[in-house]
Amino acid sequence: MATLVAPQHADPIADAEALRKACEGWGTNEKGIIEIICHRNAAQKKLIKEAYEEMYNENLIQRFEKELSGNFEKAVYRWMLDPCDREAVLAHDALKKGDFRVIIEISCLSSAEELLAIKRAYQVRYNYSLEEEVACHYSGDMRKLLLLLVSVHRHETQVSDPKLVEKEAEILQDCIKDKEYNHDEIIRILTTRSKAHLISTFYRFGDIHGTPIVEVLDSDHDKDFVVALQAAIRCIKSPQEYLEQVLTDALMKHGTDEDALTRVIVTRAEKDLGEIKDLFHQRHSKTLEEVVIKETHWDYEPFLLALLGKENH
Repeated sequence: MATLVAPQHADPIADAEALRKACEGWGTNEKGIIEIICHRNAAQKKLIKEAYEEMYNENLIQRFEKELSGNFEKAVYRWMLDPCDREAVLAHDALKKGDFRVIIEISCLSSAEELLAIKRAYQVRYNYSLEEEVACHYSGDMRKLLLLLVSVHRHETQVSDPKLVEKEAEILQDCIKDKEYNHDEIIRILTTRSKAHLISTFYRFGDIHGTPIVEVLDSDHDKDFVVALQAAIRCIKSPQEYLEQVLTDALMKHGTDEDALTRVIVTRAEKDLGEIKDLFHQRHSKTLEEVVIKETHWDYEPFLLALLGKENH
């Protein structure tokens, strides 16, 4: 369930004119910008950007970069990008910071066709393939895992073969029992099988072992690799629960992680942010909006609230 509330019919020329007006004069009208862009879907924003450039011979995103600042500017920049281009930017930033979890999110939360489009956008924007960049930034088992996750075009069937599920659940059980987390069979199963097959396999593993697979994975050796495996499994098995955990970590630990908070809200507002909000509320007995109000400030706060479907507080 999306939280974005967009009108069925919006006039991109009128929107472009209003945004131009909001950016002119002595002070930027941030509220006016939020009122428009936080109520337009990806297709509508694309038309606004095209109309703005044609009318004013200026790139709208670049104008926003001049007018806005801080977390608000970064969030607006992310939101205004076309979805595939946005994911490419997120991947590039993650590679620079060494944040392998974002690469896993993009690989495992996207459909096969979406991932292909993201990789095309990455190559256009940065003149390197995503695979090349992953290979340059990582080594060893982490490189092997991430490279396969971003490279493989998963079969998207919703059907799983019970016999194969049983067999591969037992393979995972044998490898994990011996703490061979980097075993080729674990990486092969996790990176090549369809999501439907993997979900069935993870549940079957839990039946056999008596404990969910992510809870069994535990090692003092190469903790990052184990965290990466856990992230991939969670993204595939329970995407909304995984993203709720990202928001919880971003908001409820010491200091707010604005990058993670922005990432989840801008990438999921048109998809399943409603379900993620519900999970957050169930877990913490307070709404995501209440925590955002407490932990964020200035124009960044109403921007996030608008994408969450809450206008005033």
